[in-house]
Amino acid sequence: MAFLRSALTYSNRLSSTLRQETNIIYIKRNLFLSRGRLYNRADEKFISFRRSCSSTATTAEKNDSFLKWFLLLIPATTFGLGTWQVKRRQWKIQLIDNLAKLTTAEPIPLPPDPHELSNLEYRRVRVHGHYDHSKELYVMPRSPVDPEKEAREAGSLSSSGETGANVITPFHCKDLGITILVNRGYVPRQKIKPETRMKGQVEGDVEVVGIVRLTETRQPFVPKNDVERNQWHYRDLEAMSHVTGAEPIFIDADFGSTVPGGPIGGQTRVSLRNEHLQYIITWYGLCAATSYMWFSKFIKVVKV
Repeated sequence: MAFLRSALTYSNRLSSTLRQETNIIYIKRNLFLSRGRLYNRADEKFISFRRSCSSTATTAEKNDSFLKWFLLLIPATTFGLGTWQVKRRQWKIQLIDNLAKLTTAEPIPLPPDPHELSNLEYRRVRVHGHYDHSKELYVMPRSPVDPEKEAREAGSLSSSGETGANVITPFHCKDLGITILVNRGYVPRQKIKPETRMKGQVEGDVEVVGIVRLTETRQPFVPKNDVERNQWHYRDLEAMSHVTGAEPIFIDADFGSTVPGGPIGGQTRVSLRNEHLQYIITWYGLCAATSYMWFSKFIKVVKV
């Protein structure tokens, strides 16, 4: 019994000792593993931080590169617009020259077919016949045409305060056997009614030189033609010919057709605005300014 009791006591002590050593090993192992994990986690964080910094730097470089070439589109676009305006200016100058030649060329006989006139706008023609003043039409409001004044005031917001109407009169062409419409010219507002200018109502056969004009389409903000009140705001040849019984052929009588007390001829506006030089300076100026800004931002090395 005593031996068994001592053996049991010894075994209990041994197991207790082994349990303590085991716990110590387990604790050390845990500590070792924890340190390893902490180290690993710290290493992972460090690696993750390095990767994050590298990724952020790469993204920033890509964004800077994209912004650099994207902003280069501004001077490139303004340069293209300036070059386009150079071509537009050349086209406008050529167009003005062509119109000037057409409106000053030797007059030709008027073709009787309206379809033949589609390629003859602004061409000078000659007709012979007589007016029918009983069917006058009035295009209003209109101001008198002064080519030199219009050239001086091109692009200006101000305009002449004088307004009136253009008198459109059916004209029977004796040699062609048709009736056309002739814009005899401008009359002030107080002279629109025929009875106020009876001296200018030409009777008998006359020869008229005029410029061929085609029909117009109503532009935005332009009122519709009031046929019943005989107030026309744009040149609608189909409607005008329907009202007067004339062919849809229209000419502007030249200034030489003017008679004392009658409408003032030569009311064809052929002076076109040519403001393309201003646009050229504007676009090329913007191109130069934005090019310098781009160069200073992305190319120029700033010395500290």
